[in-house]
Parts: sequence; structure tokens; C-alpha cells
Amino acid sequence: MDKIKHPQDTIRLRRIALAAQGLLQSKPFGVGLAGAINTVKHLGYIQIDTLSVIERAHHHVLHSRVPKFTSDMTNQMLVDGDIFEYWSHAAAFLPIEDYRYSLPYKHAIKNGQTHWYKDPDKKLMKDLLVRIETDGPLRSRDIKTDTTEAASWWGWKPAKKALEQLYMQGDLMVSDRTGFQKTYDLTERVLPANTNSTMPSVEEFAVHLIDQQIRCHGIVSLKGFTYLRRNTELRKAIKSIVEERVSQQLFEQVQVTSGEVFLIQSGALEQPLPRINNRMLILSPFDNSVIQRDRLKSVFQFEYQIECYVPQAKRNYGYFCLPLLFRGDFIGRMDCKAHRKTKHLEIKALYFEPSDNSQQNLKRKSFDEESMIAAFVKTVSHFQRFQNCETVSLGKVQPKRLTKYLRETLK
Repeated sequence: MDKIKHPQDTIRLRRIALAAQGLLQSKPFGVGLAGAINTVKHLGYIQIDTLSVIERAHHHVLHSRVPKFTSDMTNQMLVDGDIFEYWSHAAAFLPIEDYRYSLPYKHAIKNGQTHWYKDPDKKLMKDLLVRIETDGPLRSRDIKTDTTEAASWWGWKPAKKALEQLYMQGDLMVSDRTGFQKTYDLTERVLPANTNSTMPSVEEFAVHLIDQQIRCHGIVSLKGFTYLRRNTELRKAIKSIVEERVSQQLFEQVQVTSGEVFLIQSGALEQPLPRINNRMLILSPFDNSVIQRDRLKSVFQFEYQIECYVPQAKRNYGYFCLPLLFRGDFIGRMDCKAHRKTKHLEIKALYFEPSDNSQQNLKRKSFDEESMIAAFVKTVSHFQRFQNCETVSLGKVQPKRLTKYLRETLK
């Protein structure tokens, strides 16, 4: 096993990881709608999230990688059949080419091997399927609400559960998302013609995940290949295939300073170092590059947690802090909120990580503050437009000595 000892090697691993995520290039997957489609294909999924403190996560992830992306493009891809909605490790948009790999989980739910809802109302599910087949696509809001104790089978909560059960087990698909309202239709009416819908074997699924994760992350731990997947047979198959690729010298193993072992394509460390630029990125808490927090800590030495789920008294940085990426390193975080009625972006707090130049304790690189602040101001301006905000304000800053200069520069 190769052991990463020198900080330069760690920097190389970081660059490989960020380049694979499309975060070092200005337009890694193209521009506009075509670029958004290519991004979903490359990353394998885009997580959907309900939080709307700023523009929703699935739009934010694409905005970070695709010039001229607009939020309406996400639903356009869905309606056009370029992507589909289902469960990855969380609710997600996935490339339609990967539809068949959603089937094992759907079949497990339908056959009772695993549960989405316990004791689903099969009569209600059957009635809903008949209604959709006869009357067309259905939104949960189209179902009459009856909250009385003697609720009919059209009561919103049981009907919503029935729709979700049918969707999770594969009888229905999401055909449209207006705002955050899902429209359900029969799978055969949503799925594009010629889509591969054959059930993959465990080995096929394992190979798919391995290839996908290496492609979009560049460096992957063994547990990272099956992040939040609990299928024991799938994990065994992945372990076996990875070990075989190592023995065939297709993969190399590297150990970072934390002790964690990662797999990379053989020869990747000898390739030219991916270039960096002075562009700063404000990333979503659900961005594919940061969602595996242990990996983020091991490779980038960046401890990050979204604190909206943490009691206010225990928060260190704020309700909705966003990671800041600059010149190949995570250099800080920004707690912010978009006030849509007043079109104002409030930066509640801004934290830059402390730098440490010692090779024994590699933390943050030292940057020229002027160039870092210039990059921050430029990206905030771009981010502000993405939030459809016309003004911006800055509250707390760490380190404090930068407060006045940052506020003046933002003006």
C-alpha cells in the first residue's frame, strides 16, 4: 500500500477529487441545459432537499458547475425524460440511463423485503392507480382533504402515503414538479421508450456503483462505494470487485494522514496536477463533494456539519452555513438567508478557517488576503443574482479584523 506522507501528495489527492467533481474547471460539463444534463450523468445523482433558506439544493449543485444554469431547467429535464426522480441515499434526481439500477430497491419494497410504510393500504393504492389510469396524472393537492375522525379514503394523509408507496415500489413515477409539488403518473406513461428496464444482477449493480463513484469522486474509500446503502450482498460484491481490481493493478490504494485508505485509478497520482484558478465557490450543504462528511474531514481536514438540525444553543456557526472552496481548499463557511420578499441576501456570519503552514499539521494554506477577498466579493455578487436578490448585507466576520474591509468592498 502506498502511504501519503508529504503534504504535496495530499494536495494532489484533493485536486483529483475536486476535478472529478467538476469544481476546478469553469464549465466542466458544458453550458445551460445541455451542461445540466451532462452534470447529472457524471455525478450520478443530485440530492433534492426541502430547505428553502436559499435556492434549493438541487438547483444550487447545478449552479455551482453549469454556467447559464437557471432553476427551471431542473424540471425541464424531468419533463423531457432526461432525468428521473427516486431514492439514492436520499431523494434525488438521477440520469434516466441509470433507471434500471433503481429496480432492486423498488422490488424489495413491493415484495415486502423492506418497508417504506408499514402496513400500506393496498385497497387505497389500487383505487389511486385506477384513478390515475382513468383521469391522468395526479398531485397530492388534487386529493380532497378530510381531516375528520371518520375520514374517507380520500383523506390527504392516507392518500399521500399511498401515492408515495406506489411511487417507491415503482408503479408510479414523478412526471412533473411545479414548485415543490410532485405530480405522479403511471410508470409506463412516464418512462421514455427504449429505456433499459431489466433487473441488474448484484454484480452488475456493484460494477455500476464502483465505476460511478470513481468517475465522480476520483478517490473513494471502500465504505464510500456504498454510502448509506445497507444491502449486505451488494457490499460483499463491491468489496470483492475492488479487491480484484487492486490485484489487477487497475486500482491503487493510498492512505491519507488520518489513516483512512482510499482507492484511485492506477497512475492517477502520476498524471499532471489539475490546475486551479482564483474562482471561489459557495457550495450547498448537500453538494456531492461535501455530503460524505468523514471523507471531507479525512481528505481536506475540513470539519463540517449543517447545523439546522442542531439545537440553536449548540450551533457553532449558524443555521445554514455553506462551505467556501478556494484554490483547491475549503477555506471557510458562510451562514446566510435569502429574503425573497425584499430581495435581500443576508450574510449572517462569515468564517474563514485559520491557516497553518506547518507540514506536520496541514490545515489551511495561506492565501493573499486581497485576492481571497476579491474572489469572495465576486462570487457573492454572482450568488446574489442566483438567489434573485438585489442587495446584500454582512454581519459577523471571523477574523474580526476583516469586517470593515469586507463590508466596504461588498458595497
